[in-house]
Amino acid sequence: MRRLCVFAGARTGGDPAFQRAAAELGRLLARRRICLVYGGGRVGLMGTLADAALERGGEVIGVIPTALVAREVAHLGLSELRTVESMHERKAEMARLADAFLALPGGLGTLDELMEACTWTQLGIQAKPCGLLNVAGYWDGLIAQLDLAGRESFLRGEREDAVIVHTDPARLIDLLDSWTAPPGAAHAALEP
Repeated sequence: MRRLCVFAGARTGGDPAFQRAAAELGRLLARRRICLVYGGGRVGLMGTLADAALERGGEVIGVIPTALVAREVAHLGLSELRTVESMHERKAEMARLADAFLALPGGLGTLDELMEACTWTQLGIQAKPCGLLNVAGYWDGLIAQLDLAGRESFLRGEREDAVIVHTDPARLIDLLDSWTAPPGAAHAALEP
């Protein structure tokens, strides 16, 4: 894995564990020489993540829509900041750049980005794994919902085929890096 796209909140959330996890992940990516691809903001967990990677000499590519440059306070100290016109273009560009996806705690935007990436993998549009870093139980409700969707046959295969979950960033990166597409999954030659 050369590039990991991380979806994260533009806010820090209420639990200090969220910021600690974002910083730990950023440092880990820099140490492993994995380029961070993310939403391009300098605030919230996004900013914590990017700053931690940059402080350790990591490569960081931000992708941000023009309309969010001021709102999410675009990070101007990145290795590269790409400005796009829409959220659709942002997600497509991040998907194009990344080898895998990981979500830190976040809100609706984080969920939207993660679910679209997971959907593209489930549909065979891309062969890229998706993961949840379950910090302080933040994603427990979503994990339960995805497990239910798997039991009720709304997912292709098991939940683990759609989303890999772990509480340890290093272990989650290892799992994403060793992921292979589930047997029988057809991967179309469609661009996201």
